[in-house]
Amino acid sequence: MEHIDSRMLTQVRLEFDNKLDDAMKMLQNPTDAFNQLAIGSVDDRTRCRFPSSPLSIEFKNMLGLNGEVKPVFSNLADGSIITLFDKTPFPREKDDVICPHFIELKWANGCNFDCAWCYLNGTMRFRPGGKQPYFKEKNKVINHVKKYLQQITFPSLLNSGELSDSLVFEGNGSALSKLIIPLFKQQDMHKLLILTKSTNIQKVLSSKSQECTIVSFSINSFDVAKRWEKKAPSPKQRIQAAKKLYDAGYTIRMRLDPIVPLENWEYGYKEVIDYLFEHLVPERITLGSLRGLQSTINYSKDRSWVKYLNETSNWGKKIGFETRYKMYKIMIAYLKRRYKFTNIGLCKETMEMWDKLGMNYQDIKCNCIL
Repeated sequence: MEHIDSRMLTQVRLEFDNKLDDAMKMLQNPTDAFNQLAIGSVDDRTRCRFPSSPLSIEFKNMLGLNGEVKPVFSNLADGSIITLFDKTPFPREKDDVICPHFIELKWANGCNFDCAWCYLNGTMRFRPGGKQPYFKEKNKVINHVKKYLQQITFPSLLNSGELSDSLVFEGNGSALSKLIIPLFKQQDMHKLLILTKSTNIQKVLSSKSQECTIVSFSINSFDVAKRWEKKAPSPKQRIQAAKKLYDAGYTIRMRLDPIVPLENWEYGYKEVIDYLFEHLVPERITLGSLRGLQSTINYSKDRSWVKYLNETSNWGKKIGFETRYKMYKIMIAYLKRRYKFTNIGLCKETMEMWDKLGMNYQDIKCNCIL
């Protein structure tokens, strides 16, 4: 029965792509698609398909954060494996959040850790298993990744940790290090972003994929992690794992997110920053404050963190503006003064916040982009 369902699913996908062929003139390479879009307007779309490939690629025009229209990759085939994360609209109002958009590699869903504010609780609320991890159809994932790496002719970064912890399956046959990293090692154009709280990095180390892999660890203050990031390794353990990769030549990024204004928060976050820089200097640090989509809040088992949220934006509820500003200002100043570190970005933060901090969101350098 499973075999029949798989064949039927494949046929449906082929019919989907054929309908797209009929709906749009099919070009044969990304350069032609970009040239066509260059003379078009915002939201124009086109697809291309290499003669040797059964999978088509969609490109579209979008407004960049600098206000200029530019052609970008949109999705491969049906978009279920590789697609552009573009859910945050172009910012126009002061309380609109800034996100430069990034490419998602949706190879797996779910996470074994139990962070109270995990948005997967809301995103996967309709699945019988909730956010219990599962690997998507392996042959499809491998095929889509191969075609993307072969056919996209400009450098890109694929985020493998948006809908799962990137290392969720390490140690078994579905591991990222076994199935995905070897594909990236076969080329030198694109890079894989691993986003994790895991310390299970042995196979990533032994893959010797320094040239094509960026590893980003999500950390928090020790008190916050102990209280709300259940089942996850401690921040010290994550930083120690990051150091092993760092010493082996991997590019390391850090997400200090979500920052929570717990009692004595300033001491707590300076403490974890000090511990980090005692071990390594990351390529960049992305700061983010506690926030929650309504679906995340509704399906969170422990909602004790929600009391800190008293402001709304187009990306859910947030900590009040002045408190967020104070936290960012203190932490950015500390990083600059003590460690001369300036490669700092903000995640899902408003245009008003970027402006008040004197930071240029049009030149954003955050976790999920090259």
